[in-house]
Amino acid sequence: MKMLTAEITKLLDKLYNLRGEDSVILSKMEKERIVATETKERTTEEKGRLQEKIENLTEEERILGDEGEKLISALSHIKTEDFKFVLDKLKVDFNPDRLSEEVSNLLPKTIDRVKEETKKAKDELVEVEGEMNSAIATIEELAIRKDEALENQARLNEYFDLALNGNINITRDSITSLLEKFDFNEDERREAAKLMMFPEDALFDYEEKIKHSNQSGKSISEVFAEAKESADTVDESTSPKDELIELLNELGFDYLDFTSNDLEKVLANYNENDLRKNVNFAKSKELNLDMFVENAELLYDKEFAEKVSKLIEIGKEPFDIYLNPNILIKYSKDDLDNTINKLKNSGLDPKKVPLIAY
Repeated sequence: MKMLTAEITKLLDKLYNLRGEDSVILSKMEKERIVATETKERTTEEKGRLQEKIENLTEEERILGDEGEKLISALSHIKTEDFKFVLDKLKVDFNPDRLSEEVSNLLPKTIDRVKEETKKAKDELVEVEGEMNSAIATIEELAIRKDEALENQARLNEYFDLALNGNINITRDSITSLLEKFDFNEDERREAAKLMMFPEDALFDYEEKIKHSNQSGKSISEVFAEAKESADTVDESTSPKDELIELLNELGFDYLDFTSNDLEKVLANYNENDLRKNVNFAKSKELNLDMFVENAELLYDKEFAEKVSKLIEIGKEPFDIYLNPNILIKYSKDDLDNTINKLKNSGLDPKKVPLIAY
């Protein structure tokens, strides 16, 4: 019979979390949905404002053209001599030729400025509509993914109920195939399958601790904490993975938000100073830290701060960078500089070019 070791406890913590309403998968989807919904609402409002602005500017251009031509035409038919007496008596300095010349000079420049402002608003509208459509697509995709996640969760709970009743008749392949959908690595899938198929090897013990703690009115978080404290730790030395998990928790993450594969990837490139530097820099620029959860390689990217600084320097907002983290993964600092320079040399303003098009 296996002991309820620290490693097995962590695995069961993760599995039991996925069984409930506070599942990290469902929680992450909800965070994404909230961000996408807020983006949709903001961009919908911005779209309406820009459309109204474009409409007003178009009308302004039309009126300037019509009234300007009429004024120039009217002035061309006025002769100062015809009104010399009254102008002298009233001491009014009225020179239709000079006024006509001034209007003819100023009118095209003013119309050009209005056209330029209209074009700027239309370009901004295209960018806002792209962001809005992306948010709408994300919301629709999340609805589909949530349905699938709930279906997978129901199957997981069914397997656990069968295991805890000592009546599991599911094959190991069925269990491991399901757990693969939850991003468990091969070792975790194999170990979890053993725990369900042979619940007397630690699963019953863990479930007893859960029940005992629930009867005492403790939260599930407290239950997990107590299970960890009471686990049999043969080797009490801190492993590199434990150090990483501790650091992530210290920096404000929940290590359960990361997949096992992501943790292994970070661990393989682990440098505490780089990780601290990147996360603290992101906080200083008010970047949403979820970008690290979804793109774990950014935690150990040595050029992360430089690339983000460059994007902010050309006018990109932190929210734009959060929505398009691929730009940070796709390019090195030098490649990003070259791409921005190419845009400038082509006569484009890098600020106006959506990051998704880089």
